[in-house]
Amino acid sequence: MSYRVYSGPRGSEAISPLEKDRHLYKEFGLLDEAMNWARHVNDSGRVTLLIEGDDGTRLTKQQVVTALKTGEAANGQDNAA
Repeated sequence: MSYRVYSGPRGSEAISPLEKDRHLYKEFGLLDEAMNWARHVNDSGRVTLLIEGDDGTRLTKQQVVTALKTGEAANGQDNAA
């Protein structure tokens, strides 16, 4: 199983299926690794445009942002306890 994290400069638009071959990506074996990389990309001034997996997983730019924010909120609640 592999997950590809596509990224681009801040302000980039979402990727259409026809444009995927023109964008940079990094490949991971686990979705958690892909999400950690997406967090790193977003924190470093770039933006994660798409996460796509061999299992049919497809997270758009906005879905990645939402998932990362949800994860941060959950971690904050765990640390407060």
